[in-house]
Amino acid sequence: MLGRAALRGALAGIAGVAVMTLGEKAEQAVTGRPDSYVPARTLTALSTGRRLPGSARPPVRNHLMHWGTGAAVGALRGIWAASGLRGWRASAWHTSVRLATDQTLENATGVGSPPWTWSRRDRIVDVGHKAVYSLVTGALADRLVPLAPDRRPDGSAGPRRR
Repeated sequence: MLGRAALRGALAGIAGVAVMTLGEKAEQAVTGRPDSYVPARTLTALSTGRRLPGSARPPVRNHLMHWGTGAAVGALRGIWAASGLRGWRASAWHTSVRLATDQTLENATGVGSPPWTWSRRDRIVDVGHKAVYSLVTGALADRLVPLAPDRRPDGSAGPRRR
């Protein structure tokens, strides 16, 4: 049951990343903000133990980390949906999980810097994009993942919609 919920949540997370990425590209067209390769440098540090220079721009690793993190954190949101943690409130909490996941990995590897050292604009942009990811992921997970039988008031096997 939870394995299927995680898989469906991961699919919802991939869709959430797609929408987030479209939003990022639209924002970058307006603000002129360049692509970030922190995800690629983080993945490299996690998988090899070595840190790439800040000028490194490996696109394949960037996509692997970008989409992989979205799928992994989406899997958690799928489990939440099966467990009854649904709706916009769950998605708002999920935004915190997504931000915490990124910051933990980036800062534990020494690739990133704490958010309080960023400009106000960068914090707003990052939180905004992660909120879009979590809202889309949550809406899809809530739709794709039925409540676990022990969470349904009538004990039925069918999905419960709110």
